[in-house]
Amino acid sequence: MPSGPRASREATVIPDLDGLRLALIGSRGIPARYGGYETLMEELAVRLAEAGAEVTVYCRSHYTPRGLRTHRGVRLAVLPTVPTKYFDTPVHTLLSCLHASAGTFDAALVVNSVNVLFVPLLSLARVPTALNVDGIEKRRAKWGPLGRAAYALAERLAALLPDALVTDARVIRDHYRERYGAESTIIVYGVDPRPEPPGEVLGRLGLESRGYVLYVSRFEPENNPHRVVEAYRDVGGDMPLVMVGDAPYAARFIRSFQDAADSRVLFPGAIYGRGYRELLSHAWAYVHATEVGGTHPALVEAMGYGNCVLVNDTEENREVARDAGFYFDAERPATLSSLLERLLGEPDTVLEARRAGGAEARARFSWDEVTARYAQLLASLASG
Repeated sequence: MPSGPRASREATVIPDLDGLRLALIGSRGIPARYGGYETLMEELAVRLAEAGAEVTVYCRSHYTPRGLRTHRGVRLAVLPTVPTKYFDTPVHTLLSCLHASAGTFDAALVVNSVNVLFVPLLSLARVPTALNVDGIEKRRAKWGPLGRAAYALAERLAALLPDALVTDARVIRDHYRERYGAESTIIVYGVDPRPEPPGEVLGRLGLESRGYVLYVSRFEPENNPHRVVEAYRDVGGDMPLVMVGDAPYAARFIRSFQDAADSRVLFPGAIYGRGYRELLSHAWAYVHATEVGGTHPALVEAMGYGNCVLVNDTEENREVARDAGFYFDAERPATLSSLLERLLGEPDTVLEARRAGGAEARARFSWDEVTARYAQLLASLASG
């Protein structure tokens, strides 16, 4: 692997990391086949390795293809876990931190605020650690009282235990600063658009290019898939709504809105890789309905692929889409219905929004820039 710095098309330079030993902990692992943390780990790990670092990504055994121990120049440490809603993440991170503390890592990146509980294991082994906290997890509707209490405790500890705190949006940085007096480094999410021609996925679903509305997210209450389906019942015409996603441990919730959907709504399940890029490349518009979190990867990717984005009006989402988005209130599905009806009659507005979204993403969400920021932070931790 090359040891020199790597430059992007925008002349972003990733520092030379020759020989730096890095551990990436807390996600399901790579290859990315689930969500934002997994994509972050893959995009980041591969670029750090290309810059000369020796990178290990900790992966969950039930997620990782059997026998896979390296991926695109990155070492995979595959460990078991208890694959249930409340124990999957903490059990795997506990085992990962124990394993990493017995190694010779120069620095570690841990993701997910609840994993701060295990950062002291790395500290005892003199492995300086940066923690990416994502959004304000205790507000997610999917958690019961025990889950919310765990994340509330983790939030407090995140301000104290790691050597560096990483947030991905100004609103999350301000939350930690104002509530706990904790400073953090803002590092957002990236997108590297690789448009796909119409192919297998569009054919299988009976879709035409620029002839469907796309929604992509985990099917959890705070992402409002049920309200998007409800809103679409009041939209005229025969354009399909493609609801891409799934969620473990949420079967009853998912059935509740699938059963209520009209015949235009398609539920193809979770789609990754080339199929996901194919859908992003040909949507008429993209609906983003999340209400909790910081910089949402799916919104960044939708913009990067030149989509007209319809966005739930939260401070975090406005921070990402800015003037490139059209805004609705997810708690009032009729606001989404009326926005879709309006845009269906304004093709020139939709076309201009696609150009604006693509330009915004190119200017602000580069994986090379994201990697350069993480590389600088981790190298700084390793040196001192």
